[in-house]
Amino acid sequence: MTSTPGTAVGTLPNGSRRPWRRGLGRRAGTAAVAALLLAAIPTGAAVSADAGTPKTATGPQGQKLTASATTGLDPAGEKVRVTGEGYGPKAGIYVALCKDNGDNRAPSPCLGGADMSGGSKTSQWIVPSGDPYEGDLARAFGPGGTFDVEIEIAAKGDGLDCAEVACSLVTRADHRAGGDRTQDVRIPVAFAGEEPGEPGGEGVDVPAGTVSYRAVADFTSAGKPLDLLLHPDSKKLYVGADNLPDTADVDERGLYVLNPGDGKAESWISQAPGPTGEVRASAAARIAGPLPGDGVVYNYPLRGLGSAAAGDEKAEGVWLTGSTITDIAPGTTPGTVLVAQGAKLSEIERATGAATRSLTLPGGAQFAADPARGALWFSDFAAGKLHRVDLASFAVTASFELPGAQGMAGFTEIDPATGAVWVGVNRSVLVFDAAGKQLRTLVGKDLARDAAFDAATGRAYVAWQDGGDLSDPADDNNGTLTVYDTEDFAVSAKDLSLPGNHSQSGAAALAVEPGGATVFVTSPAEGKITKLVRQVSPLVTRAPADLAAVDGEEVTIAAAAEGSPEPTVRWQVSTGSSPTWKDVEGATGSALTFTARTAQDGYRYRAEFRNDVGTTRTSAVTLTVTAATGGGETGGDSGGGDTSNSSGSTEVDDASAGDSGTRSGGGSTAGGSGSTRAAGSSGASGGSGSTVGGGAGGGTGAATTSGGGSLATTGVTVTSATLLAAALVGAGLLVHRRARRRTDGAF
Repeated sequence: MTSTPGTAVGTLPNGSRRPWRRGLGRRAGTAAVAALLLAAIPTGAAVSADAGTPKTATGPQGQKLTASATTGLDPAGEKVRVTGEGYGPKAGIYVALCKDNGDNRAPSPCLGGADMSGGSKTSQWIVPSGDPYEGDLARAFGPGGTFDVEIEIAAKGDGLDCAEVACSLVTRADHRAGGDRTQDVRIPVAFAGEEPGEPGGEGVDVPAGTVSYRAVADFTSAGKPLDLLLHPDSKKLYVGADNLPDTADVDERGLYVLNPGDGKAESWISQAPGPTGEVRASAAARIAGPLPGDGVVYNYPLRGLGSAAAGDEKAEGVWLTGSTITDIAPGTTPGTVLVAQGAKLSEIERATGAATRSLTLPGGAQFAADPARGALWFSDFAAGKLHRVDLASFAVTASFELPGAQGMAGFTEIDPATGAVWVGVNRSVLVFDAAGKQLRTLVGKDLARDAAFDAATGRAYVAWQDGGDLSDPADDNNGTLTVYDTEDFAVSAKDLSLPGNHSQSGAAALAVEPGGATVFVTSPAEGKITKLVRQVSPLVTRAPADLAAVDGEEVTIAAAAEGSPEPTVRWQVSTGSSPTWKDVEGATGSALTFTARTAQDGYRYRAEFRNDVGTTRTSAVTLTVTAATGGGETGGDSGGGDTSNSSGSTEVDDASAGDSGTRSGGGSTAGGSGSTRAAGSSGASGGSGSTVGGGAGGGTGAATTSGGGSLATTGVTVTSATLLAAALVGAGLLVHRRARRRTDGAF
């Protein structure tokens, strides 16, 4: 078997910066419009790294965002290096420091708006290579969707006060694709004198953040599946297949191209050249690797070496001399393939079938190549040996013991991120580092049959296949999928049973989507490919904190959690005299806002998040309410979070929770809706009416333009009059809406 290819972790640029040029009137007007729109663009992906510096977050498509510093930042201003990889080749993004309003909420305001003029450097605009704005107003992505920028961030400015609200370094699609959520990634930050709050909380039925996989479909459109490859470019699922024993009336041999979404066959390449060059029906035994753009190189019995892509009527191929091909992998050049014919290892020209070099090992029939480190690892299960072959000299440089092999062949795979060698031996997986030192023995209850790796998450997926001999007490006819962390080898997801997946008709094979959201596993005995999707029980990412208020003040308690499927939330209250918890009627949003009364002094509150995987609750927080000392109006309903009068409880979205974090002195507000105080990490400082990217801030009506990055006053003509008209209409509506909501105390 060959390992499922994936996108290797890219090397970040060296940090060199492209010179920026000012005074580019042709595009600066468009930049002003974009700055207006920036405040309405949402972010969403949650942080995957532990608290500390630097910190990395993973996006919905496996993007990686890394910040050089995230805690103890200088409130007066500090330069932070922000790098990314794996971003989309067709979408522009902004990199900025913004108020973090939680999942599925717009991050606003942002420090400096969208820095598309090269001025303040408080934000950056990154675009695909060849974009019209490249070089003038924006810089281009590097290879593999990478970028390496430096931005200047401070704790306060442009209507943003990170001492009062939660702030994050974020990426998100630029103003031309405001509804595109696939580029959303965020990393929380904290300035000196504050630390990110501990989310807290606990899982009720399963631990918070429990990862598991669930079977959602069985694909039966590809005969007896032998091998899998999810193409990194075309995203098509290639399946090498043979005939099923119970469908003898139909010849199902060949290479299938499936839609990974629904499993429907888009192509079936059943013909390949035989020993005489005449095409004939042939199974596809092993897939070596992908061709650029689309298509694969594969082996067909007994000595066929072919290549084909979706839409081909037949495979191109050559027939080798010698014995049967037992393993295959990409060669050291684009036109070659590494082939094992038993213990003989050769590098073969795909066009002619000629061997450019060969080596005969002491024994074995299976290998895994590591071109990044110039090595190939050849397994001899019969002798219990693992040989390292140097790809440059094509010679054996070292040999190692395979304890417990006893002649039972499993698999040999390479972790592309670390170079570690994973060898399946009976009911164990032996892990060696890139130098051949054995690191760990992983033991399962079934036979270790295949492994695949996801470089984006650092996870290894192992298919354990039942022996299928029901006379053996160890066999129950069911296999298992186990997911490991490749750093510490801890199990990082609940084991998933694979009913009916046994080895009597062939070994299981795996393919993993980058990011690990979807996994495909074959069951040759059942003639099917099972599609699995990742699910995660709720994990609290933002927890409320204890709060104090004066009688009559409006308070906001906010919380957030991540999970898959996306969790729902409900708020609960426990009165001071009762240890029981009751749901607050109608409180099913990420924030709970109500008017605090002295009768609620000592009440406790928590948020409960649920999805199909489990339930997680935040730690309880306590409300302390003191009597008013004058200066503010205290009339109104005590209601709020007390379920004895739950009609006073209100649900607000993250945006409104943001502004309720502003407290005015003397019991009045700039917005005119009553003094407010926020609890938890959500909340916003209204500021004094400064504009960020053209948006109206505060509620005084005396808006001023902030310096150092706000682009609303560039006043230069845009490239297209049509674009200008459309954009200004949209921006004008946005400004009007923002100003109105500020007056209402909502934004």
